[in-house]
Amino acid sequence: MTTEMQEIAITEEKPLLTGQAESKDVELAARILLDQGQEHSIETPHGVLHVTLHGTRTTRRPAILTFHDAGLDSKSCFSPLFKFEEMQEIVKNFTVIHVDAPGQEEGAAAYPSGYQYPTMDIMADMLPSVLQFFNFRTVIGVGVGVGAYILSKFALANPDSVEGLVLVNIDTNARGWIDWAAQKLVSVTSSLTEQIMSHLFSQEELSASTELVKFHRERISKASNLVNIELFWKTYNSRRDLNIDRNSTFKCPVMLVVGDQAPYEEAAVECNSKMDPTTTSFLKMADAGGLPQLTQPAKLTEAFKYFIQGMGYMASSCMTRLSRSRTTSLSSSYSMDGSRSRSRTLSQGSQGGQMPPSSSQTMEVSC
Repeated sequence: MTTEMQEIAITEEKPLLTGQAESKDVELAARILLDQGQEHSIETPHGVLHVTLHGTRTTRRPAILTFHDAGLDSKSCFSPLFKFEEMQEIVKNFTVIHVDAPGQEEGAAAYPSGYQYPTMDIMADMLPSVLQFFNFRTVIGVGVGVGAYILSKFALANPDSVEGLVLVNIDTNARGWIDWAAQKLVSVTSSLTEQIMSHLFSQEELSASTELVKFHRERISKASNLVNIELFWKTYNSRRDLNIDRNSTFKCPVMLVVGDQAPYEEAAVECNSKMDPTTTSFLKMADAGGLPQLTQPAKLTEAFKYFIQGMGYMASSCMTRLSRSRTTSLSSSYSMDGSRSRSRTLSQGSQGGQMPPSSSQTMEVSC
């Protein structure tokens, strides 16, 4: 069945039927399959990964490979972003591979008691098998929370396989003793669902009890694979420090993304301070909580387009919402001793204008 789906997808570029009506039918069928995605169970040296592929599987460009956060799966974490209207310009130019952590996909069977869940390191080591399965040499990684950490591990261990990274809500640090003790206390006083909700959303969002918060609280609490979600969550809380600094960091361009009200805002700022300023962009989204890819897809889509353009892809892409509706002012920031720092801050006003292209300096974007 999988082979048939792939063959239909290929017909988008070269129709198998010659009649005009038949060609339209094939194109429609291909479009439906591309929207739904092609699901695969990929064997790796450390177990099976559930993966969903969108696109025509062309290897002329890197694939966009995503990894989700705790309490989410690939669909709940990324579908609203990748189905967003203005994201389609990117989607039609790249193959998108959504990876689900072991046992986290929708409808996954619960693991038995005593199951040894893979560590963060092992999950990162499972990803090369995904590239080999689809015959991709390189990817652009997009990770949120736990997924950002795992993709970071993968990029550090396989620098030649990663052309770029978009890391949302990244925390590169291991839990310290104080954090560990606090987590132990929380695990006694709060349910697993509430622990994960505090990880995903800001306190302002939880207090406001938005529709998005209500939806995910109910979805997590009623998940049939809740035991798997708990294993994934506990594994993340046992993570090790990534030991990133400016002399030992990623070899590819990186865009860090965080909401200004997100639980991991301070962690993302700290991560930015450790990064190579010549290859790092820092996007801090105003009035954004813990899941900006769900609450502000327009801004993130626009930033992603700029990021991809900076890597040399989609040069003819037209900037849309942000470039039409906001003007930009660029100010250089200075260190305390008056010398010019490498960091630049990009702020956006309310009139027309276009963001300048990224340079070989760290860009801090507030939008």
